[in-house]
Amino acid sequence: MNKKAVATGFFLLSFLFPLRASAASFSNIYVFGDSLSDQGNVFNATGGAIPPSPPYSEGSFSNGLVWVDYLAQDLGLEVNPFVGNVDLTEGINFAFGGATTGVENTISLTFPQLPPLPGLEQQIDFFTNLPPVADPDALYIIWAGANDYGPTDGTFVPFEDPDTTIVNISQAVTSLANVGAQNIMVVNLPDLGKTPVSLNTPESEELSALVDAHNAALEELSESFDPALNLILFDVSEGIDQLFAAPQEFGFTNVTTPCLLVQSCVANPDEQNQYLFWDDRHPTTAAHQYVGDLALAALNAEDPTGVPEPASAMGLLAIGALGTGSVLKRKKRDRSCQVLVKTDLK
Repeated sequence: MNKKAVATGFFLLSFLFPLRASAASFSNIYVFGDSLSDQGNVFNATGGAIPPSPPYSEGSFSNGLVWVDYLAQDLGLEVNPFVGNVDLTEGINFAFGGATTGVENTISLTFPQLPPLPGLEQQIDFFTNLPPVADPDALYIIWAGANDYGPTDGTFVPFEDPDTTIVNISQAVTSLANVGAQNIMVVNLPDLGKTPVSLNTPESEELSALVDAHNAALEELSESFDPALNLILFDVSEGIDQLFAAPQEFGFTNVTTPCLLVQSCVANPDEQNQYLFWDDRHPTTAAHQYVGDLALAALNAEDPTGVPEPASAMGLLAIGALGTGSVLKRKKRDRSCQVLVKTDLK
């Protein structure tokens, strides 16, 4: 049957750490998307120009690992960037910062002097042109759409409704399924109106409404696929909303200011862990870890055969809560850093 990942609040995450080995056993991970999932594709493709390291961690649009790093570690798997990677026996990350759900890439359209970078459509093509048949036991992840809607300094014109984006995501899922992918996780969008680049701007409320429409359409889209497809809709939006509502409960003291704009934060890794945002639209690695844990919780909730390792009673209660929660039917800045903070790098 068509599976839908259970959305759960971040307040549960502290109880989930003992349960990390209980998710379904996947053979590999393949990732498609934008800078939120990019482990080094843009960095490798641009010879280390974007994102510059420092201040960014080498390869990621953050100050450390991104959420798919944490999820892969928790699942005991390995996933590596596509650029420069030819080992098909390990998971591959095809996500490129700047990718839209189509063929456009906002980094390429902002910095045309750089090598052309792909959108989601080309990423899917890269994969479907590699193996003759996709591994049915692997986990395939699609998280894209933010660059379709968010502000950009380049020539890309953001979409005003989710129609094209949803069609593109539908085609991506269909293309993967057509080559044999069976386990496909599709991630919805957090509130883009609350990112520092958009917060307190006239466009903030409009972006928030657009994300709501996107997420609702994504939910409806799930009903159109073959019920035999294990389509997992990961409702990251609800978890991020709860983090915004009570950040201190999750160890964050600032959810509005980019760490890169605060000298003490850039110089202090401990302070960095208290910030939700690294730049004006990308999360810190601490926030990425929360997303990775939430994704693991969603996979646990979707695995009817997964048996938790011995855990505390609170851990077991957390799993119970997962089953009854809401559901989504779901370091000093140089000039180059200042430029990047102003550009659309998602």
